[in-house]
Amino acid sequence: MLALRLTLESFRFAWDALKANLLRTVLSLLGVTVGIFAIIAVFTVVDSLEANIRSSLDFVGDKIISVQKWPLEFGPDYPWWKYFNRPVPTPREFQQMRKQLGPNNKGLAIFAANSGNTLKAGSNSVADCVLQGVSYDFRIVSNVPIKEGRYFTMQEMDGARPVAIIGATIAENLFPSGGALGKEFKARGQTFIVIGVMEKEGKKLLTISSNDANCIIPFTMFTKMFALSTTGFGGGPSATIAVKGRDEDPGLLDLEYEMRGVVRNIRGLKPRELDNFALNRPEMVASAVGKLFGVIGLVGAVIGSFAMLVGGFGIANIMFVSVRERTNIIGIQKSLGAKNFFILFQFLFEAIFLCLIGGGAGILLVWLITLVPQDALPLTMTAGRVVLGLLVSVGIGVIAGIVPAVMASNLDPVIAIRAQ
Repeated sequence: MLALRLTLESFRFAWDALKANLLRTVLSLLGVTVGIFAIIAVFTVVDSLEANIRSSLDFVGDKIISVQKWPLEFGPDYPWWKYFNRPVPTPREFQQMRKQLGPNNKGLAIFAANSGNTLKAGSNSVADCVLQGVSYDFRIVSNVPIKEGRYFTMQEMDGARPVAIIGATIAENLFPSGGALGKEFKARGQTFIVIGVMEKEGKKLLTISSNDANCIIPFTMFTKMFALSTTGFGGGPSATIAVKGRDEDPGLLDLEYEMRGVVRNIRGLKPRELDNFALNRPEMVASAVGKLFGVIGLVGAVIGSFAMLVGGFGIANIMFVSVRERTNIIGIQKSLGAKNFFILFQFLFEAIFLCLIGGGAGILLVWLITLVPQDALPLTMTAGRVVLGLLVSVGIGVIAGIVPAVMASNLDPVIAIRAQ
């Protein structure tokens, strides 16, 4: 109990010392405030960027393997220019894959997209929309968040029916009075009937993934409107084939090996020939994003640490001055029986208080910035970053205050009392 009482007394002495020199306290904690603000602000921006990009990639779904011309990661032993000679996936390959793939998948889909389209309904129009042609299992391999209406039927897919599922922005512009279901609109001279409206997503950093300006139609109808590219360069949109793995196969290795063998067989590749296709997974992008933002976060932390270093030197300097000013008081306290740890805690707590107040002010500034509305990049400060900022503040306080505190605790009471 005595140790607890003395510790609390140390807190009280430290707090009284800070209040007695309010101006000096404020000036001292500014350096820590700037340092914590810099570190937490960088981490908050990096976290928000990473979360935004990862959420933008959620439309792909998980456990997905895509057959494409270009890989998401270029290997160091494969010249990039050789990828130009690769063919793109075709509807014929999609049909053959449906026949040859085993039971290791939940769904197989082919899809392609064409951007920059203008949709019209009466006197209303909306520009720069994406027309996306999809097969029936597209909703299995990708996210199609339908708010109103329904998905395509197999008959609509096979019969190339002029039906469409439109994004929220398209529905708001073409049918401002509401009730888009069952209404008609035109795209590239073709009349479509709305059978579904997707949920509003809002702006994202990777706007290509947003469904708000997306119009989904049957793939068979899409191929009537656009000639698919066979090379991936001009001449029309390129198709992608995607396969959804089963939930009980978390590694997807069996499915990937099976897909590689099936595609090689379809394309007639000999055993010694290299693959002329890429099997891509969304986690490749997620891994690359994680590495990129890890480096950005490290650079930001290094930059912010310099500001913290300056703030730490400022706190240490003030603590040395404080010890010198209160040397006489320290001598009186020790002559009355104060223990060394009581004096040490008194100055150490003062340094920690300074850094905590400064760090708290820096965190508060970052939090106020996150309250500013942002469409493209909403900032979010997590509880983990708040805890990190407070822990860094305590660490700086301990480092900056430990030497002055030890010096104060080791003062000889007789010499200290005589100090002026």
